[in-house]
Amino acid sequence: MANTTFSGPVKVSETFTVATVPDATLSEGGMIYVSNGKNGSPIIAFSNGTAWLRVDTAGAISSS
Repeated sequence: MANTTFSGPVKVSETFTVATVPDATLSEGGMIYVSNGKNGSPIIAFSNGTAWLRVDTAGAISSS
């Protein structure tokens, strides 16, 4: 398995809302930027193959 090294910030290229995130079952291991996470705050989320989870709490993403 190859490692990737970044010399600057990693930018997620597409922005989603909670309502428009892709199917988590088709994106296992993927990361996304969600513009309207809990209380409207943007968050980064990852797919565990079942759901999109917040990287800070590992809780499912939601807008409330």
